[in-house]
Amino acid sequence: MSMKKTAMAAAMAALMTVCTVAVADAGDRPRDMGIEIGVLKTGTNNAITDVKGVLVGQVTLVDDKKGMHTGVTAIVPHTDNIFKNKVPAGIFLANAFGKMTGYPQVKELGNLETPIVLTNTLNVAAGIDGIIDYTFSFKENGDVRSVNAVVGETNDGGINDIRARFIKPADVLKAIQTAKPGPVEEGAVGAGTGTKAFGFKGGIGTASRVLPKEMGGWTVGVLVQTNFGGLLTIDGVEVGKALGGYPYQKEIESADGSIMMIVATDAPLEARNLERVAKRAFMGLAKSGGVASNGSGDFVIAFSTNETMRIPYDNKPLAKVPMNVVHNDDMTPIFMATIEATEEAIINSLFAAKDVKGFNGKEVKALPVDKVMEMMKAHNKLVTK
Repeated sequence: MSMKKTAMAAAMAALMTVCTVAVADAGDRPRDMGIEIGVLKTGTNNAITDVKGVLVGQVTLVDDKKGMHTGVTAIVPHTDNIFKNKVPAGIFLANAFGKMTGYPQVKELGNLETPIVLTNTLNVAAGIDGIIDYTFSFKENGDVRSVNAVVGETNDGGINDIRARFIKPADVLKAIQTAKPGPVEEGAVGAGTGTKAFGFKGGIGTASRVLPKEMGGWTVGVLVQTNFGGLLTIDGVEVGKALGGYPYQKEIESADGSIMMIVATDAPLEARNLERVAKRAFMGLAKSGGVASNGSGDFVIAFSTNETMRIPYDNKPLAKVPMNVVHNDDMTPIFMATIEATEEAIINSLFAAKDVKGFNGKEVKALPVDKVMEMMKAHNKLVTK
């Protein structure tokens, strides 16, 4: 074959590659298929566990005969005794129609002393009991008489028979004790087993960003439990509108919902700046099309795993705030990383979900990924590799 023909064949092959739309396979994530949200690089697993020390554990409870579609997701800041080695944290209540526990003490003291547990609305008490059992499991906590358990929730009652309260403290304890680093399962798992988002099956989603060395080199990871409404938007494309979900969908998602957003970073941040980070996660929610409806509990918890920021329980000698904390002027890249990772985590939760038939017999469809990919192609949003 002549060089001219060879070049032409190569050009045609390249053109075919650009024009081909990836068809979703099991386990594919949006980024695998060419949807690259934002400009910052992801971590190794594109997950909250890319942040040093963070572990995630999940217990999924499914029994169609019982109407059981629920579970627990636990985010563990580090492998040490958290009660004795607290981490700085900040919380932002974007729309406080929710039942999260532990907020007042985190707000007052600026630290987190337990894993974060996510579950459903009527099993928050089980989450508290499981966290207390975990805290008491450490011998050195033998004198502990108070535990500020942080438990977040969304209402999975549209798919799960929520009044049955299937989750027990033992399930919560198992999620915490089996938490691990590495890839995080997404979609209809753990606390996302029975959730819905944008009218489709929602679930657990996660993503991460790593800042360039000149910006500190810090990692920001986000995990979300999606169960909310709005006009689904993916990388600026109004997918929900194109799928025929609007205008005025049930008077702007009158069914309401909620989302829990957990942000972790290894940047040395104090509670004040962690609360500022938490506020930026809400911007990621907005970019995905969330509207924070009246009955939606939209909560963000942000914490730092940086070992220099640990707050010892036994404050002897007097602990001092380290001087190497990130300055206000250097926070912008961390804000941007948080926004990007939150938006991508939400989209990841939708792509990973599958069709589910709820306890009431109604089927909740997953996002039609192949149709979405066609839309993304039409808007030149796919990145070929």
